[in-house]
Amino acid sequence: MTEKNYLALFAKSFNWAGFFLPKTIYNDCSKLYAFCRVLDDLVDEKTSLELRIDRFNKIKDVFKKTYEQTNNNKKFIDQNEYGSIVNDMIVIADNKNIKRIILDDLIEGVGSDLRPKVHLRSVKELLVYSYRVAGTVGLMMAKILNVNDTRSLKGAIDLGIAMQLTNIARDVIEDQEMKRQYIKPDFENIEATLKLADMFYESSFSSIKNIPFKYRFAIIVARRVYRQIGRKILDKKNMENYGKSGKIYVNNFGKLYQTILSLFDLMFLYLKGIEPHQRIREHEIISEDVKLDERI
Repeated sequence: MTEKNYLALFAKSFNWAGFFLPKTIYNDCSKLYAFCRVLDDLVDEKTSLELRIDRFNKIKDVFKKTYEQTNNNKKFIDQNEYGSIVNDMIVIADNKNIKRIILDDLIEGVGSDLRPKVHLRSVKELLVYSYRVAGTVGLMMAKILNVNDTRSLKGAIDLGIAMQLTNIARDVIEDQEMKRQYIKPDFENIEATLKLADMFYESSFSSIKNIPFKYRFAIIVARRVYRQIGRKILDKKNMENYGKSGKIYVNNFGKLYQTILSLFDLMFLYLKGIEPHQRIREHEIISEDVKLDERI
């Protein structure tokens, strides 16, 4: 299991951006993604809800035991098929000063999909969910990149939320088939979700300036390529075209073009001052349920 490159297999946009990272950092990012992917796969399996809950609880138990043993300076790897992936994640968390509460947020967020029906009814619920399943990942990625600046950590959360909102806008029909409704299944709400995502993409940009230079370009590329998915969704214009499109993604030519444009972003960022955090209100809304300052 641990030798499988989850980034290369399942996250083409992130893997493309990962080309611009040093190998050791890329490997840590791949292990983080593997942990996230395993959690997602357990929740999305084509099996009964009861079996999915049971399997998810087992990996939570492996996580808890491994974390406790690591903190006691003992090596513990469960013989469960996911034991090594969990152990790799906890080693990274320990080495990079990633707080356990952030990992707990991620697990809780992914696990919240283990219900007969998922129906988010407000923007607040959408923001809290997006933080838990993706803002956490942005925050952990920033820690892997040795980012400690508070503004940049807030920007990392914003970038994770932006990407999750893009995912939600892209997967409306697929989610409906799984009895999950994060937003209303019409094109007006898809457009509104992508507009919200754009606000978070914008908020994340200037904070990238405080990421160590050797990692900066990879994040700019990832941001640009993933944001382009949203623009391709908007090109569909209506629900009929959207429904006929299947999985919307950026092809290799599109990724190459966005990478070239990212060079201009890098130069612009060099000349640009760091702006105050733009999504203060949204962070306050999330913090009504999840205290973000405690995570940063």
